[in-house]
Amino acid sequence: MSRIGKMPIAVPAGVTVSIAENNKVTVKGPKGTLERVLPQEMEIKLNGDQVEVSRPSDLKKMKSLHGLTRTLINNMIIGVTDGYEKVLEVNGVGYRAAKSGKKLTLNLGYSHPIEMEDPEGLESVVDGNKITVKGIDKEKVGQYAAEIRDKRRPEPYKGKGIKYADEHIRRKVGKTGKK
Repeated sequence: MSRIGKMPIAVPAGVTVSIAENNKVTVKGPKGTLERVLPQEMEIKLNGDQVEVSRPSDLKKMKSLHGLTRTLINNMIIGVTDGYEKVLEVNGVGYRAAKSGKKLTLNLGYSHPIEMEDPEGLESVVDGNKITVKGIDKEKVGQYAAEIRDKRRPEPYKGKGIKYADEHIRRKVGKTGKK
C-alpha cells in the first residue's frame, strides 16, 4: 500500500468537501473555493469528517496515482483553510521590486523595467527586497513565484538575482590574478 495514499485526510471545521461524478472534487473553506478533476480510477469516499482514497489494483500506474490523488486533495484543504505563500528575495545593487495595484514592477539591471500582472486568485506583496506571493492554490502560487524568479535567476559568483527565501546558492570562487 502507498503510505501516503492510505492515510485519511481530516476535514477541519468550516470546510466542506463534495465529490461529484468523474471524481470532480470541490473544497469550500473560509479563504475560498477550489475545484479539481482527479484521476477517475481512484475511489474517493467521504466518511464523516474524513476523506479516504483507495485504488482498484496494484498496477504501477495505480500506485503512483494513489499517493498523488490523496496529496492533491490534502493541498486543496490546506489551501482553503491556511492558504499558501512563497517568499522571494531580490539581491543585487540597483535591483528593486515595486508594487502598484495588481502590477509588479521589477528593475533587474536590464535596460527596461519588467512588469508582471498578478494572476487571478493570487496576490503579491513587496516589502523592501522581499516579494511574497500568496494564494489558495499551491500549484498557481509555485508557478507564479517560479516565473518571477525566472526574470533574473541568482548567479553563483556574486549571488545577484531573485532567489527563494529558503534557497541556498552554491557560490563559486571568481578569477584569481597572475602572480
